[in-house]
Amino acid sequence: MTTIARIDVSHHRLPLDPPFVASWDGRPRRHFDVTVVRVTDSEGRVGIGSGDLLLGLQGHEDLFIGQDPRRLERHYEVLSHIQFHYGRCWPLDLALWDLTGKITGEPVWRLLGGRSDRVRAYTSSGVLRDPGAMAETAERFAEAGFGAMKVRFHRGNRGGDWRDDIAALESVRERIGTRMELMVDCNQGWRMPWDTEAPWTLKEAIAVARELERLDVYWMEEPLHRADREGLKRLRDSVDLRIAGGEMTRELYEFRDLIAEGCLDVVQPDCALVGGITGLRRVAVMAREFGITFTPHTWSNGFGVVANAHLTAGLGEAAFLEFPCDPPEWSLERRDYLMTRPFDHQDGWLHLSDAPGFGVELDEATLAATKIG
Repeated sequence: MTTIARIDVSHHRLPLDPPFVASWDGRPRRHFDVTVVRVTDSEGRVGIGSGDLLLGLQGHEDLFIGQDPRRLERHYEVLSHIQFHYGRCWPLDLALWDLTGKITGEPVWRLLGGRSDRVRAYTSSGVLRDPGAMAETAERFAEAGFGAMKVRFHRGNRGGDWRDDIAALESVRERIGTRMELMVDCNQGWRMPWDTEAPWTLKEAIAVARELERLDVYWMEEPLHRADREGLKRLRDSVDLRIAGGEMTRELYEFRDLIAEGCLDVVQPDCALVGGITGLRRVAVMAREFGITFTPHTWSNGFGVVANAHLTAGLGEAAFLEFPCDPPEWSLERRDYLMTRPFDHQDGWLHLSDAPGFGVELDEATLAATKIG
């Protein structure tokens, strides 16, 4: 029987010059950190994962070593207990899926059910721009073949007002017409540690939603605090556009309640951050049974985009999957520096290969040069 022989975790840091100023943050990001986990089996195969720091895994490796890596449900339970006591270690779940694919010779998307080997992408911007610059960015994305784009509103102590964000959105809609669907991330669901500004109230969210309806926005994302289920339900019942959220929701029972209570039209957990693939396949099926769209958040790194694409293509029926890309501040070269090749779209579609596991090769030279700790 194949067993887990070792688990290795490494941390890496890529300097960012010029820095990346994310709309949800406000503090210039001068470096981009990546954590990589490798699971080696008794026959020398290596499964890889990336995402969170895996806080809490150290000292618990013995709970996995010697076990069959394909016992994914068992490993999920252990990881859920580690999350309760310590921290999120879900990249290990991804590494186990990658290894399982390599053992069986199958890609993860096929192991999950094989509904499709591709998924349509929406380009996800990360930088606040003035109306003219945002319209130019949208034009470039439309010309590249994307069928949808997400625009972000400001968050935290950034100054300005949501009406300024509406002005940028109006400029985009005027420029591209109906060539692309538009989504809006309101950035109200969660906050960075230093962000003490309160999220919108329900009345503020409804006022914004009316403006978004006027501009024919496809969905309104994270319009209220993630725990305000009653507010989300009332907002959803009050407006015509789709309400999206759940990207930083931690527990599967919270997704159960968000879905069952009719709080969302679109649920967006990220398998690199929450539940891994083993947990989120439950959420994907649950969402489908309630007629809710399942389409993950993917802002971790390029590996996270790949893993979520396998999950979405293999199980789901999402119209679009998030594709973080907002050059020059957030380029594929920055996002995907841990991989030998950036994971790029083809005319707005993400295509998955028949390579075993996730089909990702690590850029060992770059990882060696950027290793920290």
